Amino acid sequence: MHWEVEQKFRVSNVQAIRASLEQVGVQWHEPIHQVDHYFNHPARDFGHTDEALRLRQVGEQNFITYKGPKIDSTTKTRRELELPLPGGTNVSGQFSELLKALGFISVATVRKTRQPGSLSWSGHEVEVALDDVQDLGGFVELELLADDGSLDAAKAALAALSQRLNLGPSERRSYLELILLKKQ
Repeated sequence: MHWEVEQKFRVSNVQAIRASLEQVGVQWHEPIHQVDHYFNHPARDFGHTDEALRLRQVGEQNFITYKGPKIDSTTKTRRELELPLPGGTNVSGQFSELLKALGFISVATVRKTRQPGSLSWSGHEVEVALDDVQDLGGFVELELLADDGSLDAAKAALAALSQRLNLGPSERRSYLELILLKKQ
């Protein structure tokens, strides 16, 4: 099975983290704006099962993503299935209507500006993201993909990288969870 191994950290000084990432060799890519629409299943509460169904817009691109429950208590390692949808600004709205017609319930929308990057660390290609999340602030995410045989090594690599960057304790809650908590 393929796993998404991720750690996320709240950031108070984005420029300092950017500089630290550059010291370890990050290669930055063009910034992107993401709008994530989250839905709850009509027959089970994803908040209780620790799952997510996300409809993502990145410019003209659209994706539908299922995220399974986290499998450990230190990272956000989980199964992720992401499928591209047709491009275009209207597709997201049309797919939202389809999900609602099937009984899915719109939960919340997460908007962020993401500065993606990549770096090689301990034999792994790590995806890096500096996120500015509307209503939440700054975060850095470290992510890599692993299979069953490389899962422990992937977790260890991210732990070593986060320690090298002095990122402190990770935030296991999703942006959706943090936004919903803030609304309470």
